Amino acid sequence: MVQEKIRNTPINIRARQSQRELIDRAAALLNKNRTDFILEASCREAENVLLDQRLFILNEQQFAEFDAALQQRFSDNKHIQRLLEGKAPWEE
Repeated sequence: MVQEKIRNTPINIRARQSQRELIDRAAALLNKNRTDFILEASCREAENVLLDQRLFILNEQQFAEFDAALQQRFSDNKHIQRLLEGKAPWEE
């Protein structure tokens, strides 16, 4: 993941006291502060959610159409080229 050196964008959340204490205990076990712990855990989960979007279910006809599309050349497809050249959502 691309990391900026300076954090300049605030994220504010409200939590129950018990949640804050749980986070603080876990962060302390890893020798991290609360902010680092929350950001790392949140970004890791965000990446997992985005990566999970790759699973989709197809019936036989849909799969045949999908497979045929994969067999075609895509070098002339500007939309696919843009996707291949771009950054992953969590790298932006």
